[in-house]
Amino acid sequence: MNMIRNTEDYIYYIINKTRKHNIDNISRTKAYQRFYFKYPEIKWALLASIVSRNAGWNMTDLYLTPYKEILGEHQRMRLFMTYERANWLIFSDAYPQLILYEISLRQNRPLFHLLSEIQVSNFMIQEWNYFWKNKDRNRLMTSLIINEQNVIQKPVIAQPFFKKKVFLSVPYQLQNYIMLNAVLLPTLNGKIYGGYVRGFTNLTNRITLGKRLASQLFHPGIHKEILDFIRFVEHTGSRYDYEKYTYYHFPKSPLLRTIYPIIDHQDIIRNDWLELRGIRNKWPLSLTEEPIEIGKSYYRKRNMVFAYYHMKKLF
Repeated sequence: MNMIRNTEDYIYYIINKTRKHNIDNISRTKAYQRFYFKYPEIKWALLASIVSRNAGWNMTDLYLTPYKEILGEHQRMRLFMTYERANWLIFSDAYPQLILYEISLRQNRPLFHLLSEIQVSNFMIQEWNYFWKNKDRNRLMTSLIINEQNVIQKPVIAQPFFKKKVFLSVPYQLQNYIMLNAVLLPTLNGKIYGGYVRGFTNLTNRITLGKRLASQLFHPGIHKEILDFIRFVEHTGSRYDYEKYTYYHFPKSPLLRTIYPIIDHQDIIRNDWLELRGIRNKWPLSLTEEPIEIGKSYYRKRNMVFAYYHMKKLF
């Protein structure tokens, strides 16, 4: 970074550092986590790390026997690619913002205008400049939640292939119906907090869920417990990372890097979502939620999947 002299050097540095860490779910999760512990004022980075862990757990679930038997190979690969593509896109948009914040700190001046050079929404350029002046951590976290869910809306959620083959498929609709999709916030004492993803394809629903998770994650009553888990438990992509601290006994899902190859993503032409759909009034509103322990209800739902598999195998 000491050799950076002009705009081109900054952009080259940011792009290459982002590519270095945007390899797979493991590398992304660890990059978010390292950044938060270095710059804890950027609260979104901690939220991103735990949501990214959940994406990894969802990926390796697809290799558990019930999922392999219930879903066809093509269905499982499509689901994996949905998680992977969204994970990759969010990181490719968000991590350059984090790097540029770090550069701005070192240069002691805001350089967020450079985000336009790497196709980051003008919404976030405004929000980073606001944060630089006002240090409103919660507003920046909410703004990043809004931004990243908008980033994946068109190229993943509304993309014709994913929409037809994944989000309108019977397995996805069934998961949505029984609310098996969840984002978990585990702890070392076995308690699991978090929230369910109902209507994942709805943009406002995902933004609301992000704000609900953030409110729980930073709630003073449980923040240290979740932080201890994140700090001390290495992310492998397997649910056993947290299941070993609980009394829920399920087959161990495999380590992510033992089952999935590195995916070579093709980037896209990124149009500013702010110009496409603007901001809804409810998106920036703050949301406060008490911690919700969902471990028992979530594992009752997982038991339903395993029970269905065993019944199908029996009959």
